[in-house]
Amino acid sequence: MSEITVELTVNRRARTATVPARTTLADLLRDSFGLTGTHLGCEQGVCGACTVLLDELPVRACLTLAASCQGSEVVTIEGLDGPDAERIRAAFSREGALQCGFCTPGMVLSCYELARRRQVLTRDEACMAMSGNICRCTGYNGIIRAVRSAIAEGIESES
Repeated sequence: MSEITVELTVNRRARTATVPARTTLADLLRDSFGLTGTHLGCEQGVCGACTVLLDELPVRACLTLAASCQGSEVVTIEGLDGPDAERIRAAFSREGALQCGFCTPGMVLSCYELARRRQVLTRDEACMAMSGNICRCTGYNGIIRAVRSAIAEGIESES
């Protein structure tokens, strides 16, 4: 089996690992770097539990080959910080948007990307924007309230 060396920035820290060529980004993050906040659910790109930011865009880490991330910047739930992240965490807590917590890292990272757009979303738009993340516990109402609330608070803070 061939191996590759991947150099990338993870949570603002330069990282290097030599792994089998078929290694996914999720496995690289979890197994090589110990960042277990990136959860593996379906491993088919359907559930969204493995969502991370790759060069500022949300991606499914279970479908992304580590080799394709050479030179990229990755942010996981462990490295998410700043005012938007704090607003999102507070909104998820306040709105009851988490229960078992398995889907939460992927949900928060997807919401973070939406919050950075500073665009008000209707309930239907928020549902559509978050439809790539599956939760088996909450029934989504709290999640959608949290997403809309965090976005609105971000827009207000800039006014």
